[in-house]
Amino acid sequence: MPGGRLTQQDRQQIAAGLADGLAYAEIARRLDRPTSTITREVMRNGGPTGYRADLAQHATQRRTHRRKPSSSRGSQAAPQPHGRDPEAVREFQENLTTVFITSGLPKMMARVLSCLYTTDSGSLSAAELATRLEVSPASISKAITFLESLDLIRRERDERRRERYFVDDGLWYQSMIRSARSNDAVIEAARQGVGVLGPGTPAAIRLENVARFLAFVSESLLRAAEQGREVLYSKSAPTASASASASASASASASDEG
Repeated sequence: MPGGRLTQQDRQQIAAGLADGLAYAEIARRLDRPTSTITREVMRNGGPTGYRADLAQHATQRRTHRRKPSSSRGSQAAPQPHGRDPEAVREFQENLTTVFITSGLPKMMARVLSCLYTTDSGSLSAAELATRLEVSPASISKAITFLESLDLIRRERDERRRERYFVDDGLWYQSMIRSARSNDAVIEAARQGVGVLGPGTPAAIRLENVARFLAFVSESLLRAAEQGREVLYSKSAPTASASASASASASASASDEG
């Protein structure tokens, strides 16, 4: 797989692929690049309908020029714990941001969420987020409000009464429940429409199908969330090699006792 940055020719091929309606994965295959690279490139530069190779090339050059003077200072100011490679962490954080964007989150909200998820504590203050993302406190405040409304983060006050923002396992459960419940209003409205439009009419049948489909999906999602909740709080399963080692040790111990 080739390394290095995307070239202008690469970007022209991306633009051509988008114009032909190709999926990101297919464009990535043709360029022999990771799908995440293509996804991030497109989402950074206008999205699938607004992407232009020349503008994307110029924008990347501007970002690179702005980043160079501060890159070394940033690495020294915020060394990574546990011996992590700072560049690898930055690349992963960008990839995670892209994933959140393609799932429907606005860009700033996705950046805040990925920043929180790539900290060991899962917690940062508004000032820390603003510094790490190099944005204004107002941008952080807006993103936090939006993410809270989706139950994707929570806030608490520390011992100095400062607000801190957290991500934890339980938030995914709460967000899933909220998502399932969000269908309730649509289901109720669709069923009311059946009575208004007359049972058995084409419009009423369409609405009834919508109501039944959403009700089924919501119920299934709620059951799955409840059943899967324990996964969020359970420890990771041991690897196959660890299990085999443990089994061998147990067998050896049993033989010795015998």
